[in-house]
Amino acid sequence: MGEILKNPVAAEKAAKGKNARENSGIRAAYQHHIWKKLFFMVFLLLLTLFLSAFIITIGPLDLSVWEVYHILYNELLVLLSTLLNLIFPNSFEVIETPGNVVWDIRFPRVVAGLLAGFGLGICGCVMQAVLKNPLASPFTLGISAGASFGVAVAAVLGVGIIGGPYLLVGNAFLFAMLCSLFIIGLASFKGATSETLILAGIAVNYLFSSLSSLFQYFATDEQLRLIVSWGMGDLAAFSWKNFPLLLVIFLICIPLIYLKANDLNLMTIGDESAKSLGVNANEVRIFTMLLASLLVATIVCFTGTIAFIGLVAPHVARMLIGADHRFLLPASGLLGALLLIASDAVALNIISPTTIPTGIMCSLLGVPFFIYLIVKGKRKEFW
Repeated sequence: MGEILKNPVAAEKAAKGKNARENSGIRAAYQHHIWKKLFFMVFLLLLTLFLSAFIITIGPLDLSVWEVYHILYNELLVLLSTLLNLIFPNSFEVIETPGNVVWDIRFPRVVAGLLAGFGLGICGCVMQAVLKNPLASPFTLGISAGASFGVAVAAVLGVGIIGGPYLLVGNAFLFAMLCSLFIIGLASFKGATSETLILAGIAVNYLFSSLSSLFQYFATDEQLRLIVSWGMGDLAAFSWKNFPLLLVIFLICIPLIYLKANDLNLMTIGDESAKSLGVNANEVRIFTMLLASLLVATIVCFTGTIAFIGLVAPHVARMLIGADHRFLLPASGLLGALLLIASDAVALNIISPTTIPTGIMCSLLGVPFFIYLIVKGKRKEFW
């Protein structure tokens, strides 16, 4: 020790060695922390796959999880053979399998729940980050109110951009997007701060809710039943013919949102701090809000109003996995999917054969669970 004190070079080398050991320890702890998050994500994914197969077995037709996977495997082989024959005619034998309740009825409903829950969870996480508001969700900014007004217009007046069976779906999507674009445009004109977006969303929400109520007042009994049932939210309307459009929107929006994960991390510490680190907070806010609005509008037009998933899933994910959006975004999506398919399974079977709308069951199950998390959760500020 005395030699080190007398020799400055030796003292400097000792200090460097100590710093290197400390840095190595910090890196090891960080890598361990990352692996824990990745393990949790894999666990959520496996749980989602198992729960999806288990839910398909619930119902009047008694099936095991293994039988469900076997049926889905056979149906996917038929689909793959058909697609390959379109590319290479008569090159692959198409295996005929009889239509069954798993592929035609139960599985599309589970797929709809997975996609809708995943999308709503991610969009809720994005909106809470860019607005820095724990109460923000895909439906607090008036998107659902705009979609409901579009449905009311289609039901009462029979007017829409698309006729036939897509009349309600087309109007719901159109007015949801118009509502979102109006909010974002107004915020851009006045400065795209989180406060401006929230205030504009509240104003638009009340406006379209009032207009929808006005249409309901003049609606006939059948028209009123259609408007109210759509507003309750349900997965029953989803079918395989809707799947390609929903999948394309997901493949466009989700990767683009995830590319902004690091920017969202910086925005949570404040717009000025983010700008000092090279992130234009207003541009990121508008870009991510546009993508989230497009995704929510697409989901809403097929499922109706399922409002609670986008609020609860990000909070649960944040309590379990932390506030790093590189992990928080996919975790919010997976938890949203789990919550939605579980709520739908309860809604289908709790008083069978009567089916409760999925949106109602999500709120009935979600509100007590959310209150429990608030009461039992750690007192920690995220905003």
